[in-house]
Amino acid sequence: MDRSGSPPKALSHPLPAGMRDLLPEETRRRRALARAILDHFALHGYDPVTPPAFELAEVLEKGLGALDPGDVLRFVEPESGEVCALRPDMTPQIARMVATRLAAEPVPIRLCYEGTIVRRRQGRAKKHRQIPQAGVELYGAPSPEGDLEALRLLASVTRAVGLESFVIDLGHALIARALVDVVPSPLDVEVTDALAQKDATRLRALLAGREASGVPARVADALVALPELAGGAEDRPGEEILARAEKLFAGTRAEGPLGELRALWETARGTGESGLGDVLRLDLGEVRGFAYYTGPIFHVLAPGPGEPVGAGGRYDDLLGRFGLPLQAVGFGLHLDAIARAREAAGVREERPLRVLVSADPPGEALAASLRARGIATAFHASGADALRYAAAHRFSHVVTEGNDGAVQIIRTDKPEAAVEIAAGAGGVDAIVRALGEEAPLVDEQP
Repeated sequence: MDRSGSPPKALSHPLPAGMRDLLPEETRRRRALARAILDHFALHGYDPVTPPAFELAEVLEKGLGALDPGDVLRFVEPESGEVCALRPDMTPQIARMVATRLAAEPVPIRLCYEGTIVRRRQGRAKKHRQIPQAGVELYGAPSPEGDLEALRLLASVTRAVGLESFVIDLGHALIARALVDVVPSPLDVEVTDALAQKDATRLRALLAGREASGVPARVADALVALPELAGGAEDRPGEEILARAEKLFAGTRAEGPLGELRALWETARGTGESGLGDVLRLDLGEVRGFAYYTGPIFHVLAPGPGEPVGAGGRYDDLLGRFGLPLQAVGFGLHLDAIARAREAAGVREERPLRVLVSADPPGEALAASLRARGIATAFHASGADALRYAAAHRFSHVVTEGNDGAVQIIRTDKPEAAVEIAAGAGGVDAIVRALGEEAPLVDEQP
């Protein structure tokens, strides 16, 4: 309750569960992060596309793959009566776009995107329905060349947003799938869940039960060992993990995918300019989306968020669902998770100049001149509250009246270090120089 006895306005006008507002400073940071990521994708030759916010459910759901249908928010479109769905994932939308609008383009086709997906909330209340993402899709690039391009780009864009301490876990979707396919239903669901939890003890108990009596011993042993087949740093070299896996998988359908994974691992680690040698790790027991992906899968982990900041893989079957069989690989970055990782890493960004002109004269004439030079500027009538107003609205500087016709330039985070420019001492150019000569403003994380 406030002093009047009324409930807070946020409670009087609530948002739907799982939705949220972004206020000015968070919006600025979000847009700056998204812009930096998209600019980096553009440097690598990826063209941006923008899919619609919702589509016909029957079309969109063709490409959802492993996503739980219960995650999709559906509604009836009033004009047509068709069932539509808010996009829970952009990859199926872009696959539809390529299959229907870009099918005649020469391959490979490189596309990137940024936007918000919406999913039905699952689990605890802190989960958001609206999830900001940015990512790339590479169509018509075979394995392993396309996989290597995606991995290199994932590593470079992670560094470009200021994260230096991270690892990329690499696996292959068909390894776990080949082994789980031998397990009878419904035991296969429990085995998959135990693999997702990396629970070797539970796996051993499940595969020792009566329901698993028909599972070959070699397959059972391989499944129980999967959670331990991870690593790749100096303390547990990747070659050691791969050699053990080759013995475990011998005579099973996991042999082929393991060979593909080894080839990609050796190529990625052996190429010095790839930027992958010190960050790439192995995780042969990864089952995330293994019913959706058809080849290598990977996710990038960094301290702070407690979840991957990005994930992707190869999904060669996806475009075929829209009538255009075409190889595909890509990844998505989770912008909220990246923001938390940047905060944990102490990443600070320089804030752009935002000037509040309080001196009048020069007033609006000065504001217009600064805007013409690309400096964000607003005019605020003179008053004692100019500095407080500027700080509250995140202006970096105030230009106010000084003595004897001079103007003062005050930095809102260091008001004691004002700079005064005498009347007639260079005009707008002198003010621009003074603004540019100051030390950069560092963004303070909340």
